[in-house]
Amino acid sequence: MKKIIFATGNQDKMGEIRSILSDWEMEIQSMREAGIELEIVEDGQSFEENASIKAKAVAAQVQEDGVVVLADDSGLEIDYLGKEPGIYSARYLGEDTPYKIKNQKILERMNGVPKEKRTARFVCAIAAADKNGEICVTRGTIEGYIGWEPSGAHGFGYDPIFYLDEYGCSTAELSPELKNQLSHRGKALFAMRQKLAEMAV
Repeated sequence: MKKIIFATGNQDKMGEIRSILSDWEMEIQSMREAGIELEIVEDGQSFEENASIKAKAVAAQVQEDGVVVLADDSGLEIDYLGKEPGIYSARYLGEDTPYKIKNQKILERMNGVPKEKRTARFVCAIAAADKNGEICVTRGTIEGYIGWEPSGAHGFGYDPIFYLDEYGCSTAELSPELKNQLSHRGKALFAMRQKLAEMAV
């Protein structure tokens, strides 16, 4: 394997991915940096299915040998809301709706809910595909709860309202280094690194 193409155009996500994989000595490109422009319909019924759909679609555009496409599908599951927004996390209230508004809406829906019923988790599935369509998938999660107000300037998305009991703060208040060790995406990526090493891709 000489290069990874990550099937995303999200620059916040790419920054996190590059940080997590910083000691992996190979080129890591977003699909846009690799010159791949695709509209991918994510119509799977799980994080794993959606990640696989994205990885296969982008891998089908790759001509070079030694290139692996990685794709993730990730989101927030809130138990009190029936695991919403789940696989629709990025599209909750509309894809172009700022997360500040999404977070506020969730806090409004959770108004008056006691802490023991505010349990939630971030989930990330990472799929790897090569140009032949071979695929493998890993999954990472981090358990926490929905706080009562947004807090913190690190991270992105739902990080400001997702709190960790053991640290007494939101994931947006963690240092990027600590967040990468604990996060759902970090866990899924580290597991994928292990899988790819075992497969000698």
